[in-house]
Amino acid sequence: MTYVITQPCVDVLDRSCIDECPVDCIYEGERMLYIHPDECIDCGACEPVCPVEAIYYEDDVPDEWAEYTTFNTEFFEMAGLGSPGGAAKVGRAGRDVTPVAELPPRD
Repeated sequence: MTYVITQPCVDVLDRSCIDECPVDCIYEGERMLYIHPDECIDCGACEPVCPVEAIYYEDDVPDEWAEYTTFNTEFFEMAGLGSPGGAAKVGRAGRDVTPVAELPPRD
């Protein structure tokens, strides 16, 4: 199991979760952040610091955002990142999974 970042993060990119993550498993796309499912240690440090309440334990993702569990996994496949062992090594990916990229911009 892992934590998942969902739709409220799109176009917010607060990054408080990145500062709290002890294993550097939160990666930055163009419009939202993604948690690497193989690198997350399920500590939950990221969840309470998210100002838009976009982070959920995988089993607790609301039905309306269930597809974001898949998006978090697909991001790493699409970006060709594999499991690099830390977001700091990679930097900003500069792209998102197609469903996120195609969302209308938030005001």
